[in-house]
Amino acid sequence: MKWKDQFQFVRQNMKKNKTRVFMTILATAMGCAFLIVLASVGFGLHKSLIKEMMEQRIVTGIDVHGKNREDQSFQAITDEDIEYFESIEDVKAVTRRKNLQQASMYKLNDYEGSASTIVAHIPSEIKAGFELSEGRLPQKDYEVIVGYDFEGVLASKAADEANIYDESGKIKEEYRYKGKLLGQKLRLTVKQYEKGKEVKKNIALTIVGVGKKPSKQWMQDSDVYISGAVLKEIEAFTGTPRGVERDPNSGQILGNIDSKSYDQVVVYAKSVDAVKGINEKLKGKKYMTYSVMDELKQVNMFFTIVKIGLILIGTIAILIASIGIYNTMTMAVTERAPDIGIMKAIGANPATVKRIFLLESSYIGMIGAIVGTVVSYAISYGVNFALPLIIEAAFQEQVPDELKFSHIPLSLPLICIIICYIVTILSGLRPAKRATKVDVLRALRREV
Repeated sequence: MKWKDQFQFVRQNMKKNKTRVFMTILATAMGCAFLIVLASVGFGLHKSLIKEMMEQRIVTGIDVHGKNREDQSFQAITDEDIEYFESIEDVKAVTRRKNLQQASMYKLNDYEGSASTIVAHIPSEIKAGFELSEGRLPQKDYEVIVGYDFEGVLASKAADEANIYDESGKIKEEYRYKGKLLGQKLRLTVKQYEKGKEVKKNIALTIVGVGKKPSKQWMQDSDVYISGAVLKEIEAFTGTPRGVERDPNSGQILGNIDSKSYDQVVVYAKSVDAVKGINEKLKGKKYMTYSVMDELKQVNMFFTIVKIGLILIGTIAILIASIGIYNTMTMAVTERAPDIGIMKAIGANPATVKRIFLLESSYIGMIGAIVGTVVSYAISYGVNFALPLIIEAAFQEQVPDELKFSHIPLSLPLICIIICYIVTILSGLRPAKRATKVDVLRALRREV
């Protein structure tokens, strides 16, 4: 009996019991849709979290906080360490920053505000991906770059200090600086104490570049990037490393800072695959490191367990649907006993009879799986569209645009189809074996 004839025989017999077959396919489709939609929640939240992490931090970056000496004491990162980092294979760039260790007041015309002041190694920053939204890089010692949100910290000197901020903690529109930044003269004010008296110094700077806009609305970049020459002038004035303040009474330096060390050092790999190897080398040299890849590994492990658990729970629905397939195939064997007898009488071997019934059970399962997959995609789309609206209306909470409650990768329907196929074959196996044992004479007499 040819495969074409077997398929035709299966379809003809399925048409004779349309209602029963339809209900069996419906149950299978519901089970598959339940499995896919349930597991898609894990895939959706996993994808959203990974996307959030990757947008906030560069995945190829490794933060180096310092080094553990043999006596277990802490050693800050210096130029010698930077040279070693740059010599490591697959290292793309090594950024290093020094922070001004006192509150920095900036004045621009009739506006003023406080911002963090950073000395950065611009060539390495550019290699690592630092970009400007407008302007150019500094070419002279007293040219600076400001963060994209720098103008947001500048308030009018005429503003009422008691009523300067709005409910969100930002400077009110009527007091905020709204002019251009490029080419503007900026005045940095630093201070020190001499014999208990506060002494201030103003340093004139020129804004030549504005940093790129942060990837998230809630992320603020109001830093000011100055040159090493400006930092040396500040240190010469204060007499302390990085402008750290002295105690007004005793004159002692507040803190223990090495002028040759760096506050922030990040090693950037050429690719994501190289991060692990570089990180292991650094840890082998007793450097204290942190990489977002370490966090991603833990997150991936957690969500892998969650997704496996959800798939197993969804599989229960398919197993319940398999009861219907078993019942349908058992009834089919009973009702088609005369047909089985005729096939065996004209020479059909037991393997052919068995294959026909397994073919029918798998046919039902595959149709159900395909229908369930289509339905699951529709449900997933509906959930992602409607659920944020419901949450916003019910709880007055704004759901982030990048958050996806449900995501169905191609692998998920494939897993569902494979599970469904295995379950349907197992469900039809016993009825198919029973069909091979039907007695020809009794079948022809319509006795089972």
